[in-house]
Amino acid sequence: MSEQREPHVAQKAPYAVEVEAGKKYFWCACGLSKKQPFCDGSHKGSGFAPTAFTPEKSGTVHLCGCKHTANAPYCDGTHTKL
Repeated sequence: MSEQREPHVAQKAPYAVEVEAGKKYFWCACGLSKKQPFCDGSHKGSGFAPTAFTPEKSGTVHLCGCKHTANAPYCDGTHTKL
């Protein structure tokens, strides 16, 4: 697989997911994971790597689905411009 220049748009909307405070998560940055919005290792050879994050509080967060956010792993509304 050759290196990808742009991430694959998994969906043009954020993923609303429940997270647990203090637990480490890995957000898919390449858009190829079958376990969106989380990494399943599909990025291998793409030039992308997952973004690790640990929420400070439990609850619902909105993770970027278009993979073009400037505030990874969180949605910043960029999907509305794609």
